Amino acid sequence: MKQVLQNMKTGALRVAEVPAPALRRGGVVMRTVASCISAGTERNIMDFARKSYLEKARARPDLVRQVLDKVRKEGLAPTYKAVMSRLDVETALGYSCAGVVLEAGPEADGFAVGDRVACAGMGFASHAEVNYVPKNLVVRIPDGVSFEEASYATIGAIAMQGVRTLEITLGEHVVVIGLGIIGLLAMQIVEAAGGRAIGVDLDPRKVELARKLGFDRVIVRTNDVEQAVQGWTRGVGADCVLVAATAPSNDPLVLAVALCRKRARIAMLGTVPLEVPHKPFYEKELQLRMSTSYGPGRYDPVYELDGVDYPLPYVRWTERRNLESFLDLVAEKKVNVAAMTTHRFAIDAAPDAYALLEGKADGTDPLGVLFTFPMHEAPLQRRIELPVKKAAPTGRNVRVGVIGAGPFTRGVLLPAVAAAPGVVFQGIATASGMSGESLGKSHGFHYATTDFKELLADADIDLVVIATQHRQHAGMVVAALEAGKHVFVEKPMCVNREELDRIRAAHEASGRILHVGFNRRFAPHVQAMRAHFASTEEPLYSIYRINAGYAPPGSVVHREGGRIIGEGCHFLDTLVYLTGARIAHLSAVSLRAGNAALVDEDSVAITVQHEGGHVSTIHYLARGNGLVPKERIEVHGGLRSAVLDDFSTLRLYSGSNIQTQRSLVQNKGHREQLRCLIEAVRAGGPAPVAFDDLAHVTEASFQAADQVAGQGA
Repeated sequence: MKQVLQNMKTGALRVAEVPAPALRRGGVVMRTVASCISAGTERNIMDFARKSYLEKARARPDLVRQVLDKVRKEGLAPTYKAVMSRLDVETALGYSCAGVVLEAGPEADGFAVGDRVACAGMGFASHAEVNYVPKNLVVRIPDGVSFEEASYATIGAIAMQGVRTLEITLGEHVVVIGLGIIGLLAMQIVEAAGGRAIGVDLDPRKVELARKLGFDRVIVRTNDVEQAVQGWTRGVGADCVLVAATAPSNDPLVLAVALCRKRARIAMLGTVPLEVPHKPFYEKELQLRMSTSYGPGRYDPVYELDGVDYPLPYVRWTERRNLESFLDLVAEKKVNVAAMTTHRFAIDAAPDAYALLEGKADGTDPLGVLFTFPMHEAPLQRRIELPVKKAAPTGRNVRVGVIGAGPFTRGVLLPAVAAAPGVVFQGIATASGMSGESLGKSHGFHYATTDFKELLADADIDLVVIATQHRQHAGMVVAALEAGKHVFVEKPMCVNREELDRIRAAHEASGRILHVGFNRRFAPHVQAMRAHFASTEEPLYSIYRINAGYAPPGSVVHREGGRIIGEGCHFLDTLVYLTGARIAHLSAVSLRAGNAALVDEDSVAITVQHEGGHVSTIHYLARGNGLVPKERIEVHGGLRSAVLDDFSTLRLYSGSNIQTQRSLVQNKGHREQLRCLIEAVRAGGPAPVAFDDLAHVTEASFQAADQVAGQGA
């Protein structure tokens, strides 16, 4: 299928041939008939992508601060590498489309094949021939509404949420500043709600279009707007003002204040600096309100990704219900979007469409610009061949299939696998298809797919690398082992004991190598620490402090099994390796903050008693200062000590001697780990770490999570 993509590093725009997206349980796969370009939002994305590194930094000072903090903690080279990895990706443009359901997941709220639907969401309702969209971002199209009209639904919902934020009442005068698509839609919604709309814009052409839509109370910004509004409101002033403009200064906000009556309301929809003029705001006792995109649920992963709706009696207008309400207005002819469509393009002509928006093409002034797609019944293609030179299989090569293409896969795993000798990349599987096509081409994969089972059925693949969401690990590990593949799975192996039992049974039956991404035991500095205590016969005392950083409730780490299971297993394994002794007993206790913004288990102390008398403690902290290095390991015993700071500086103490080892860059053992694994696959074993040891550490992480969950019960 075809999809419009833009590289965030170079700004390059292309129409790519990518695999059709995979179906997931809580959503639908739909074939797009029309998608609407959001001129403001998409132009901003394109402008940012095309900026130089310095211009990007000036535009996002918040990200610059994060980068500087990372440099202080990890050094310049790894920070540069991480930043380039995140920039050198492609983003899917578009977030408002309409089409027909091709497949519906079992938890997709009654959507069925053939349903006419409108869809929302950046990364979901893209300019693509086929899209996967979660159920809370999908609504049915009412009878009498065309696909082209329905493709405006998301943009209409943004306008509707802005109007709702004002809480207008019958007969109130509402000034809309900015008459782009959203402003013109907002004026129509104001009238439909019983308000009296007044429009203002700098561009005479947009004012003229508003008149063609039937609005008489519209004015060009260069005229005396205050006098006109006073006349239209019988000297009262505006009851409400909706700022739907984007501007580099606060001029639209200053104008809004001037137009308001005393105790009026202002809602911000556009991007305008919030430099509020205090004196008139104070004297008029004005209210300033923010309108967030297309309504409650936006930016909430539990609502958008997990499909958990807000109860209607308490949250009447969610983003999904705003989409429905807007389409109802279109069906009732109270909102006219057809008159706003000025241009239509086929998907292959996407560069021409964006050139038009940027003023680089001749023609009429664009307003509503649509991509249209042919209606056809071609089967979904979830695999595409990539243009790479195929190497002939040899007994020395290890052919690798990869599932997942997130930032960690791009920036760490794939470079580490590629560094191992004798590796051939065979197939890559990703849920969206877009990332798989891009990453597959850049790393020389033979094909990209959105069905990971394609990799399992590929007889040429020896090793499957799994780096997906944590809750997907167990099912994929079992399937890969049952398909006769060797498996590398990024930590954690699984998120509960039932999954661990299934994996254990599949591993025993397969006779294949299963390795979990416990990379820290392979780090050269950690191995040097262990060697430092090799001759020590007495028990060791170890302290592992992790300044992990804050993760808000509902973030991906919490939805995927929690941080103790998802990350704590790393540190437990490192301590088992350093002591050379399994865990005999552990106890875990977390903070009890009584704060809704904090997740208690994110700040936890775990005390471990090892076999042989060793004792270790893990201090996992979520609220430490960001300038403090992330990880510090101390080991003491037998009149020896070892201290490792952030995998870059190691100090070994013995008698009166201090030996210091420094690395120019952090080395957490990723390359060494994968080199060992690939050599084991090539040689037919043994595994780098015995499965029983992997299972032992995984079970210990479950115990720690259980103790924290039961704390105070």
